[in-house]
Amino acid sequence: MDTSPARLATEPRPGRMRPPRRDHALRLHLDPIEQLDLTGRRLIVIGGTNGLGRAIATQSLARGAAVTVVGRTLRDAPSDQRSFVPVDLSSLREAERIGRELSVEDCDVLLFTTGTFAARVREETLEGVERDMAVSFLNRLAILRGLTGRLGSARGDDTFRPRVFVMGSPGWGETGTLADLNSEHQYSAMRAHGNTLAGNEALVTAAHSRFPGPAYFGMAPGVIRTDIRANLLGEGSATHRVVEALIGVLAPSPQSYARRMVPLLFAPELEGRSGDLFGRKGTPILPSRGLDLGYARRFLDESEALLDRALAGYSE
Repeated sequence: MDTSPARLATEPRPGRMRPPRRDHALRLHLDPIEQLDLTGRRLIVIGGTNGLGRAIATQSLARGAAVTVVGRTLRDAPSDQRSFVPVDLSSLREAERIGRELSVEDCDVLLFTTGTFAARVREETLEGVERDMAVSFLNRLAILRGLTGRLGSARGDDTFRPRVFVMGSPGWGETGTLADLNSEHQYSAMRAHGNTLAGNEALVTAAHSRFPGPAYFGMAPGVIRTDIRANLLGEGSATHRVVEALIGVLAPSPQSYARRMVPLLFAPELEGRSGDLFGRKGTPILPSRGLDLGYARRFLDESEALLDRALAGYSE
């Protein structure tokens, strides 16, 4: 990894988050979810056992889709339309395995939602990766490497290109720290989490050439009441309870967010497009300044190098 002053001087500076800017060039007219018929469609939700992923899976099932949920613990009863694949997504080895083994040939939409927030004190997985980086971003890279060439390959509908939606915070201006993706040299929760935000936006921007086949899109839900902040605030602490109560009053619920976003996942207007980003209400937003295609490719190069080191260095 090149950490010379000359290289670092050419990189976007991290930590300058700003609200996303609306992309007025792209106009979408999404039908209300009540008018959506997803019969015959298949959705895979990576991390769909809780929070936003669970809400989106539930709404998609209600509209007739077949849904596969991938995660640690299923909180809903399996059915003919809902299947479950158990996996610990904090393990990159497990993520790599599930990428190779997951049945995706008939999948229309793959949605990544699993995530956490960096803790106040740096935490590390068994594979030596900062926990937020592993859970919120790097496992997605590991899974996509195994899916390459298979996603949607056996579908009969050639008018609908398979899609990958990546949930994070694209468009907020976070470009991460290429020289310290694993947060080993300088740590703060916001700096570490910024690496995962930048990584997910880089994935949407540059994955089309690295993992060809599907179209890629980014989702920025903003602040919604889920469990994602528990790791930072202390799960069940007074601070955690107060913050989540306020968010529950001021922000949309996971269910209302899902009702807006499920029509976007299957929107015909996205056919022929890739790399677009969408805000909380499904409105198009612009990319982060500084996170262009060249920088996104460099970010994925460094991320894959970190992933390979973690997999090579881990032994039970």
